[in-house]
Amino acid sequence: METPPISSESNDWDRPFTEEELHEIDVAFQSATKRLQNSEDSSSAGDGDENRRKSRRRLPESLFVFDFQNEATNSMSSLSPCTRSRSQCSYSFRSSTQAKIVMQYPEISFKGRVIYSRTTKEVENSAVELLNFVEEKKRKEGHVALGFDIEWRPSFRKGVAPGKAAVMQICGDKSSCYVLHIIHSGIPQTLQSLLEDPTVVKVGVWIANDAYKVSVDHNVSVKTLEDLSELANKKLDEEPKKWSLASLTEKLLAKQLPKPRKIRLGNWEANELSKEKLQYAATDAFVSWYLYQALKSLPEIVDNKT
Repeated sequence: METPPISSESNDWDRPFTEEELHEIDVAFQSATKRLQNSEDSSSAGDGDENRRKSRRRLPESLFVFDFQNEATNSMSSLSPCTRSRSQCSYSFRSSTQAKIVMQYPEISFKGRVIYSRTTKEVENSAVELLNFVEEKKRKEGHVALGFDIEWRPSFRKGVAPGKAAVMQICGDKSSCYVLHIIHSGIPQTLQSLLEDPTVVKVGVWIANDAYKVSVDHNVSVKTLEDLSELANKKLDEEPKKWSLASLTEKLLAKQLPKPRKIRLGNWEANELSKEKLQYAATDAFVSWYLYQALKSLPEIVDNKT
């Protein structure tokens, strides 16, 4: 089964902020924090101070929309740009001891074809297509990397093991992602050959854990792995950490990777996968592939310490 292509939504996130927009954000930030400080300093001034707060000037609504919550205790103030541009972003200023900006990024999702295979024959056909894609990629570029991920049914009861690897998603470009329902089809010979091919790099976050589960559950060895978390620590000039796919997406792409609990912890052994599950699975594999391309383009950190 194949889901139809999803049309891309137009937005202006590829456009950098203009100097005017940066100035507007700075002015709004200063106004919000100044109002907060004045409110805290004069919290005991009485009704007269309340009238003064109401009469203070605000930025024009055409620039920013303010939403003050819990104004009586001044626990939080927030502002977000108007919907004329960058409507998917909001800037929140939280007032504990110091104002902090919290960026809410637009969501990322795969926009190409999602090829869903459930039966052994369908999975075999998809594997043949993937092998042809890999051979063509090798011929043109000499190097092939595939975004790789798996899903399984979780267990919520003590002493009950989680399910076997149920879904395998593979993506090698922006146009197509393959979602293979291997709990029903098993892993046919052609797919096994692709997974065990040492010349094809499989990329993902904590991918060794996924490869181990495939080995235990299906007796297939996934070879030549590249962990995106480890690669990021070699490329990004900051303290090494255990990156998740979502945190890397925010760091490198300024996008939010949706991880709805209902889908992530759903039944991946269902007879057929819903469109929401297919989209979720394809997006994870696509983002893994895309982040790999982004990280490989960065130079490695040079340690100048002696």
